Amino acid sequence: MGLIIIASVLAELFWGFTSNSASTVSTPKRTLPIIISPSLPDKLVFVSENVPLNEFDVIESLDRELISNTFFHSQTISFIKKATRFLPEVEKILQEEGVPDDFKYLPFIESAYSNVVSPAGAAGYWQFLKGTASDYGLEVNKYIDERYHFSKATHAACEFLKESYEEFGSWTLAAASYNMGRRRLREAIEEQGVNSYYNLYLNEETSRYVFRLLAVKLILEEPRLYGFAIDKGEKYPPIPTRSITINQTEVDWFEFAKQQGVSYKTLKQLNPWLVNNHLVNSNRKSYTIDLPEKP
Repeated sequence: MGLIIIASVLAELFWGFTSNSASTVSTPKRTLPIIISPSLPDKLVFVSENVPLNEFDVIESLDRELISNTFFHSQTISFIKKATRFLPEVEKILQEEGVPDDFKYLPFIESAYSNVVSPAGAAGYWQFLKGTASDYGLEVNKYIDERYHFSKATHAACEFLKESYEEFGSWTLAAASYNMGRRRLREAIEEQGVNSYYNLYLNEETSRYVFRLLAVKLILEEPRLYGFAIDKGEKYPPIPTRSITINQTEVDWFEFAKQQGVSYKTLKQLNPWLVNNHLVNSNRKSYTIDLPEKP
């Protein structure tokens, strides 16, 4: 009986000790990284138009897109790397066409400078719908889709933007019309009696559109200010190419690639507008094919 009492006392002492010990041990606190909101500019201009940053909805809309793009790291790093490949040619075409340089950022928000297709069927870097593409001289059929032709689609986009500017008298509204179309923008202006993008009540996508464009412009012009330090050697260089003109009535692109000493994959990468593995060209139209520059 005495042994039982002693065992009971020892058990109470043991459990009391472990319980008290556990209560005095604290879990180390972890310090999470400090997240800082991206800087907002004191002044901002799109083309030659001042952005009214004194208006609360304007500054908050810009802030939203800056936060979104600053912390969408994978996408924004891709933007910075692609800029060195695509922007020089776009800048050249915009200058030739008389379209402001700020529009070189538009394909980033349209397609991330990728030949993608939207749920609505818009395709290519500049995201043309089939009907609009045809209106602006781009060939679209079962063999050729020039919405994927970088240079030709850029020229077509310039024509659209210039026509919009001529109608609305504002490059900001021209940008908005690129997203929602001129007819719907015209209706919104007439219904609301205002002709400033920043004062128009528009659908969610278009109301964010110009601010997304502005955010990309700010980040790509000063990436380090927004936390992006991409070395020059990590950016994508332009691809050196040479051109060859063909006008045959029929072309097998597999065979053509072999004859030119390149893979079919390379041929398609450099000429994504060749949407079939062969071409029927009964009118003997001339096409310029890009090939890798010879070593």
